[in-house]
Amino acid sequence: MIAVANQKGGVGKTTTAINLATALALQDKRVLLIDLDPQGNASTGLGIAYDGRDAGAYALIAEGAALDGLICDTAIESLHLVPADNELAGAEIELVDRERREYCLKQALDDDPRAQGYDFILIDCPPSLGLLTLNALIAAGSVLVPLQCEFFALEGVSQLIRTVDRVRRAFNPTLRMEGLVLTMFDRRNNLSELVAADARGFFGEQVFETVIPRNIRISEAQSHGKPAHLYDAKSSGAVAYAALADELLARLADKKAAR
Repeated sequence: MIAVANQKGGVGKTTTAINLATALALQDKRVLLIDLDPQGNASTGLGIAYDGRDAGAYALIAEGAALDGLICDTAIESLHLVPADNELAGAEIELVDRERREYCLKQALDDDPRAQGYDFILIDCPPSLGLLTLNALIAAGSVLVPLQCEFFALEGVSQLIRTVDRVRRAFNPTLRMEGLVLTMFDRRNNLSELVAADARGFFGEQVFETVIPRNIRISEAQSHGKPAHLYDAKSSGAVAYAALADELLARLADKKAAR
């Protein structure tokens, strides 16, 4: 279970969640994507229109509803979605006074046998470090951080990593960093090269070798409610996310072999 998180908006977080989930599913992995962002862009990007959503992530986290009644099919057979339903925006306020409010998502998934049938569960977090993101970090085994190749990106990631450390100490001792993914990389821009070099110098092997380029076809795909691979499988964005899935699987295999 991987939380895709960054408290800064516009860094490619939801794009990464959609397209990495797709790339893993196309490698015969059973994947569930939970859209925990009240903006619901991951749901829209997989073809589930805002006005066509029934019960979803709100029912899961606030009501402990069973996954069987929440899961939506997508255009890819082995990729399923729990959409961001219309009530999710109010979930943080409703959960504030609840006992063990930080564990609502973990408890809902731990108690649901359907969750055990997936090879990967990806959680698209809101662009904040609020209660919804905290629930995702406590439920997840690891955190994947999209890092935009822009000037202020490293500062925001440092704050997120401190939060992950606090969550590990206080709530989820097994939580680990899955890695950082450089997104919106533009080889024509010297700043992208500088940010990438700084990130690799500071975070070392935590940064994935695969870099996600700035690619208009990715944006076009989302506007059509499709992941990049179904919109244009030969585009640089689709190819990059396929490579990211390969690298993630290889990293996980190496970690398993090292145990």
